[in-house]
Amino acid sequence: MISAGDFRNGATFEMDGNVYSIIEFQHVKPGKGAAFVRTKIRNVISGAVTERTFNPNDKFPTAFIERKDMQYLYNDGDLYYFMDPESFEQIPISAGVLGDSFKFVKENMECKILSYKGNVFGVEPPNFVELEIIKTDPGFKGDTATNATKPATVETGAEIRVPLFINEGEKIRIDTRTGEYMERA
Repeated sequence: MISAGDFRNGATFEMDGNVYSIIEFQHVKPGKGAAFVRTKIRNVISGAVTERTFNPNDKFPTAFIERKDMQYLYNDGDLYYFMDPESFEQIPISAGVLGDSFKFVKENMECKILSYKGNVFGVEPPNFVELEIIKTDPGFKGDTATNATKPATVETGAEIRVPLFINEGEKIRIDTRTGEYMERA
């Protein structure tokens, strides 16, 4: 059990049959009246964010979210298959669970599979990936404006913005959380 007075960022708990993760919290002691805890919480299954206040004495069961490293194998239509490297068991995950950052994942990459009581609700790709540029326009001499970028397509099919000096065939490092170019690999 976790009490509202012990809330910390990233803590997970069950409430009303849902699992929530704390994004922000603030202990408030007004001049008059009882103290309370103001929070911003995210439903980890649906992703919805809400603001809510709690009495510091409120208690909730702690939710244990399982994070397991699995290898992405292939996709078959709307299903994406991942393999447990220890048991070699394969599990299919629907495309709706993957999220936007999955567009930077190529076959055989390790991802973290997030599940609660056996139900998969999220896939976390690695924070940084190295991918090859397969299509981009050439940069021209004289195009030296500060922070000038051009569109580029990487080997997974995702499009990102890269500096003008990057050419086709080069490997670059991408931050999957923001979808931004980091550096040459």
